[in-house]
Order: sequence, then C-alpha cells, then structure tokens
Amino acid sequence: MQRRWIALAIALTFSGMTQAHDTPKTAPAAAQAAAGDDENLWLDDIDGAKPLEWVKSENARTVAKYAEGQDFKSLDARLLEVLDSDAKIPMVSRIGDSYYNFWRDKEHPKGIWRRTSLAEYRKDKPNWETVIDLDALNAAEKENWVWHGAQCLKPDYRRCLLSLSRGGADADVVREFDLTTKSFIKDGFTLPEAKSQIAWIDQDHIYVATDFGPGSMTDSSYPRIVKEWKRGTPLSSATTVYEGQKTDMSISAFRDRTPGFERDFVHRALAFYNSETYLRGKDGKLTKIDVPNDAETDVEREWLLIEPRTDWTVGGKTYPSGSLLATKFDDFMAGKREITVLFAPDAHSSLASYSWTRNHLIVNTMRDVVSQLQVLTPAASGPWKSETLGGAPALSTVQASGVDADDSDDYFMIVTGFLQPTTLYFGTVGKNGGAQELKHSPAFFDASKFNVSQHFATSKDGTKVPYFEIAPKSLKTDGNNPTLVYGYGGFEISLQPAYSAGVGRAWLEKGGVYVIANIRGGGEYGPRWHQAAQKANRPRAYEDFAAVSQDLIDRKITSPKHMGMMGGSNGGLLAGNMLTKYPQLYGAVVSQVALLDMKRYPHMSAGASWMAEYGNPDNPEEWKYIQTFSPYHNLHKGTHYPAVLFTTSTRDDRVGPVHARKMAARMQAMGFDASFYENIEGGHGAAADNKQSAFMNALSYTYLWEHLK
Repeated sequence: MQRRWIALAIALTFSGMTQAHDTPKTAPAAAQAAAGDDENLWLDDIDGAKPLEWVKSENARTVAKYAEGQDFKSLDARLLEVLDSDAKIPMVSRIGDSYYNFWRDKEHPKGIWRRTSLAEYRKDKPNWETVIDLDALNAAEKENWVWHGAQCLKPDYRRCLLSLSRGGADADVVREFDLTTKSFIKDGFTLPEAKSQIAWIDQDHIYVATDFGPGSMTDSSYPRIVKEWKRGTPLSSATTVYEGQKTDMSISAFRDRTPGFERDFVHRALAFYNSETYLRGKDGKLTKIDVPNDAETDVEREWLLIEPRTDWTVGGKTYPSGSLLATKFDDFMAGKREITVLFAPDAHSSLASYSWTRNHLIVNTMRDVVSQLQVLTPAASGPWKSETLGGAPALSTVQASGVDADDSDDYFMIVTGFLQPTTLYFGTVGKNGGAQELKHSPAFFDASKFNVSQHFATSKDGTKVPYFEIAPKSLKTDGNNPTLVYGYGGFEISLQPAYSAGVGRAWLEKGGVYVIANIRGGGEYGPRWHQAAQKANRPRAYEDFAAVSQDLIDRKITSPKHMGMMGGSNGGLLAGNMLTKYPQLYGAVVSQVALLDMKRYPHMSAGASWMAEYGNPDNPEEWKYIQTFSPYHNLHKGTHYPAVLFTTSTRDDRVGPVHARKMAARMQAMGFDASFYENIEGGHGAAADNKQSAFMNALSYTYLWEHLK
C-alpha cells in the first residue's frame, strides 16, 4: 500500500485547507537541446540571483494586486484561525505505550512532537508531554527545520530516527533520537541532507539508501543503492545489500520486526507502477516474491496480501484488476498458489485501503466514491469471515485503521463529510457496543445553509463521470453562481468527501458553489479508472473535467464568466490543460506547484519517476502524444485565455518551481493575464507552517473571487 499512501498524501495537500535543493540548477545539455527554442531556460537556475530577482518582482506585483486589500487580510486571518485552533482533533499514532501527535499552533508555528496516555487522550483537554519542540530547536541551531516524521525501534521504542527537512523540501536530514531522555544521541546514526530511505534492523544496524556520492542516485533523484550500516562505523564502510539501475525509480530495504515473524525485504521500484520485492535471507540471498511487477504486496505475520493492477492468471484461475487477494506467505514462497479473494471490484466499487489489527483485517472500499467498511477474519482455508464494521452517513467518508497490529484489535475510525466536521472514534473489533466517540472537530462554518449532492456528467466517449456539488440551499439555477471546480485525476488517487474548514470559510460562506470532479486518472473505480487516462489516454482526464464543467453550465448552476477551476501538482497540470485546451469554460484558473513543461519534465527534480504516468518525451513517438497535453507548448498568441494564477515554492524538490516560472513568463510575454507567486519555503506543499499555508490559500481564493464574482 506504500505507493498509494504516498500519492494520497500528495493529492490531499491540495484538496482542501492545506494546500531543498537536489534539484538540478540547470537542465542537462541533452535536455536543453531537446527543449528546442525555449526562451525561459534562464529561469531553471533555481537559486540564481537573476531568477530570484524575477521571482521577488513577480511576488511583489501579485501581493500588491491581490494580498493587500481588507478582504484578503480578513480571509487570511480567518484561515489562520482554523489552522491554529486548539479545538482541532490532535490525531495520534501509538508508539509503545504512548500516543504521539505532531502539533502546530500560534505558539508553535513549526510544531511540537508530543505524547500522552490513552486515558489522558480520552479527555477533552489531555495533559501532553512535549518530546521535541521544533521552534526551540530551530532557534538553538539557527535552522529552519520542518517535521517529516520518526521511525522508532520495536519493541522498547526508545531509539528513533527523525527526519527533518530544511524549509519543507523532500530531502531530509536524519538524526537519531532517544525518546526516554528526549534528546539527540551523540554519535548516533546521522545522515546529511538527501532523499534518504532508512529502516531499523536492530539497535546497532540500519538499512540506509541515500546519496553515497556520484552515480548513487537514480534519474528520478532517489537512492539507487541500499546498504547495511553498523553503529559506530563510518557510512563509507556500510555493506551493499542491493544495487539498482540508474534508470530505476528508487531502491530501499526494511525489516519486518513483528515478533515471531521477523523478515527482511528489499524493494526495487523500477517505475511508479512497476516494482519488485525480494525476501532477504540470513545469508543475504534475495528471493523475489513472484507476483506481477504492477501488483502491490503486503506481508503481515503469516499472510501475504496481493493487489493486482491488471488481471492476473495464476494456478489456473484469473483474478481481476483491483482485487485484494490473500495467501499464506511461506506457502507462496514455497511455490503453492492457494489464493483467497478478499475483495473483488465491480462497475461501481473499488478498494480504497486496508489495515490490520492483531486478528482481523479492516477493508475500506468505495461504492460510487462513498465509503463502506468490512472486517475480515482469517480462516485456515477458504473464505474469510466477513462482517460490516459500520457505514458512514450519506455522501461521506469513513476510514478505519488498526492502532497496533502486533498486540491489539483496537482501531481508530474517522468519519468526515463535506458538511460534517471530522469525528474520531476508538473501538475494538469484536467488542460489543461498537466504536466510541473520542474527539469531535468543531464546526468552522455554518453547514446548515448548504446541501451536498452527487451528479454524473457524460464525457466525450460516453463515460459517466461522478462529481460532488456543495451549494447553498437557496441556490438559484440562473447561471450566475460563482463556482469553483477542483480536480486531480492522476496516480490512482481518489477524491472523497471530506470536511474542509478552509473551503467553507473561503468559498461556501461567501455564496460560492464548490465542486469535486472524480475524473479518470484517479482511483475512484480502481486501477481501470486510473489506467483509462494514462500516457496516450491522458486527455481523457481533461475531457472528463470539461464534461463536468459543461454539465454545471447546462444545469444553469453557473456560466463560464463565473466558473473557476483549481488543482495542485498533477492537478496543477490539469489546471494548465483546462487553461490551454478549454479556455472558453472558465473565468479564472489557479494552478499550484504544477507540471507544465511536459517536454523537459523528466529532467527536472523528481520528474523521471512519473514517466509511467505520462510517458517519455525524449522518445519521439511518445512526445507526439505528450505534446498534446503540455500546457507550456500549447500557448498560442491571439487566443483568449482566462486569468490565471501560478503558485509554487522555491524549496519544492519534487516538481520544482521552474514549471510555473516559465509558464507565467511565457504567458506574460504573449500579453496574457498571468499572475505568479513563489513561496521561498514549503516544499511541494508550498507552505512550511500554518501562517504560510493560510497566506497561500487566502491568495488563491481571493484571486478567484476577484475574477469570478
């Protein structure tokens, strides 16, 4: 499930309230030559004096026009109020006997990592113990650390490997930390800034995949080599476990430390949907888990779970794409192929996620993008026992996950909806009474004034595309309603109903209609929905989004001069294509941390890792179709484009700021209304703290209101 959750995190960064420099300073010569006549290559020098002077000038222009009025200042303050609110739910994860939470507020803008007991957590105002204060650490070290998480060693959970990012980039510094003394360990495991992947083996050994020097990173800017590193020895003495190819996406290794089922694995990601996982024996020998390379696998205790992304025929049976399969791990590695189907998709349903408790498997599925939950209990052979865990209210999302699969059947359940503040429940599978409410997020806007509905638009090829509409109950279908359509449409990521105080305050309260388009490329209907818009079929995602937009016009919800669209990352590419391919549909567009130059994207930041999604533009045959959805190459003088705002971050080492810089510069040179803002910090999320996040969101919504009201 790792790939799905990584991509989900990317998507959720931009779907609601929350919207590092291993990036090449300049593109490789071959890439520059391939780019042809690109007048804006000078902007590739991310930290260069001249490009940064241009950035500062553009920022000043955008701020002067959109971020100095009273409406902006009021919205900025109200969004920051939400982000800094003490009434938000402090989501936790269990580490040992304590429950840990990372928290940001007005007093702690960079955040604190803190812990409490379950008994305390049940209280309205728990007593928290601060473990590490990033603001204090930054002041002491004169740094700008952004929290990127911790890996703690079972079973005593005393030693942790902390990942800290300068300014929010994907690249981290790794430092070993003692949870008992709440201090960094002198001469502990430490890694300099890189896109490292680390994992505990035991107290004195870790797996480390990092930048070992020239030639040790892939074309995608991730580690190509994983090694075993012993405490007290220099990194240069670490022994190689596996070495991949430069064209691979990334290499990593980890140990499953589940008591009684300790195993070591090596993971080779050849591309985003193409990977190999190996069992590493005590002698260092690697044995491949013999499943299709596009399948995802997960090993838990005696079980191997498999998610095929294409139909898989094995043992005389064919298992459909998007299903969830189970088999005994040791038996499978020995050659047996006794497989049990835990979930099989149909035309309306798909697998969203799953999570283990000690004795059960909680399966989260979707039916027409709405959640359903099942609890499966393993059987010695044949079908597993299946029970309903409990549904969600209409048009909402419910997700459940085990608290600690090693020793407990406890689970957390989160219920949320567009108009329903998030509620956190705690329960135990099999315990009478069901889950009990633990925490309830406050209402940050008056939801009683709005309705949620689901509709289906017909795309160009006849496909029915679902979308959610949140609108005032007093809505008049006269075509005059300011309407914001949001989409993503990539990497098999689903956009489900979720409460967003930011959307409520910034858009709904002002009388706007908010729409989520579940276009192809996403995972709303499993792999088939995603694969329908991969590579040469990518334009289907844009046709779907256009169909949703046109349906809103046909239903007289809005009209082009009152309709805007917004998207981030892959959704920013969507925004760029709606701008250039369907300009007649919108009055304004906001494109956040976007891919836009699809000719050179594999040579910028982590772009090479996405060729499985978009194709390889260095291949002339593939460039023929990629150029049809490269916004940077589809701008034409004399075309009427809607007003557009591009936002990005200097510290984004995933997509990089160069795309947005060049797109804005080219549009401005052509005489079009293109605004630009680049936050110096923030990485791919474009904000390193709550204040920056509030500002970036307030800027986007203010811009849209200015052009659509």
